[in-house]
Amino acid sequence: MEGVYCYEGEWRNEQPLLSGPLDLAFWSGNTVFDGARAIAGCAPDLDRHCARLVKSAAAIGMTCPISAEEVHRLCVEGLEMLPADRDYYIRPMVFCSGGSILPETGDIRFTLAIFEAPMPGENAGKATMTAIRRPAPDQAPTDAKAGCLYPNSQRARREAMARGFNLGVVCDHEGNVAEFSHANLWLAKDGVAITPKANGTFLDGITKNRVAGLLEGAGIKVVQRTVLPADLDEADEIFTTGNMGKVQTVTGWEGRELQPGPIFRTARELYAAHIEASRVQSAGSAYRKAVA
Repeated sequence: MEGVYCYEGEWRNEQPLLSGPLDLAFWSGNTVFDGARAIAGCAPDLDRHCARLVKSAAAIGMTCPISAEEVHRLCVEGLEMLPADRDYYIRPMVFCSGGSILPETGDIRFTLAIFEAPMPGENAGKATMTAIRRPAPDQAPTDAKAGCLYPNSQRARREAMARGFNLGVVCDHEGNVAEFSHANLWLAKDGVAITPKANGTFLDGITKNRVAGLLEGAGIKVVQRTVLPADLDEADEIFTTGNMGKVQTVTGWEGRELQPGPIFRTARELYAAHIEASRVQSAGSAYRKAVA
C-alpha cells in the first residue's frame, strides 16, 4: 500500500509512533481528524476539509499548531510524492500529547497520513435502523470530527452487521433520523432529494453539501428537513454521501428491496463530473486547484 506520513515536520514512509499511556490523546480521546480524498489526481474540497480540522480542534479545547492553509499545503506536498493515478485517503489529525485533565495543559500536535484507498463501488448495501442514537450537543462534542465519537458509530455498524445488514441508521436524541453510522443519509420521494437538516447532533457533511449544490444546479429540488423513520419506509430511493465512497446507493431498507434510482444516478454522475471539471481546469497540480 502506497502511503506517506508527516510528523514533527518530517515526511516518512512508515507510520510514526505518536502517543503514550499518559497522553490525553491516549486515555481520554483528545483527538480530532478530518478525511479528504484524492481521486485519480484530484482532491475535491480539500480546503474545506483542512478548515474543518482546525475548527474541530478548537471545539474540544485544542488550538491547531498550524493554520488550515498550512495543513492544505502539506496535504498537497504529500500527494505530489505519490503516483497521481491512484486513489488516496487523506487524514490530517490534531491530538494532545501529555496534559493533565484539560488539553490546553499539554502539547498540541499535528500529524498527517496519506495512504492508498481505492474508491469503493456504487453499491453500499442494505440498511437497517439501529438502537444507537447520536448524542445531543450538550452531551458530546458533536460539532467536531472527534475520535471519541466513533466508538458510538462503531456500535451502530456492529449492530447492523449482526442482523445481516451493511449499514446502520442512527437517530438523534429526539428520535429523528440523523444519518448512517459513518455517512450522511439521503432519500428521494416523488422526484425530490431529501436529507436530514443539520441540528447539531451530526456533522453537516462537506460531500453532502457539495452534492446538494450540484443537484440544485441541475434543477432537482433539494429539501433539508427533519426526517422521520417512517420517511425511510416510504422512500423511492435511499443513498449515502460521505468521504469514503462519495455517493453510493442503498439497495435495501429493512426487508424491502431498493434499486438505484434516477436521483442517485444524477448525484453520482454530477459528482464525477465535478471531479473531472476540477481536473481539466487545473494548470499544473490538480490538487492545488480542486478547491472551488
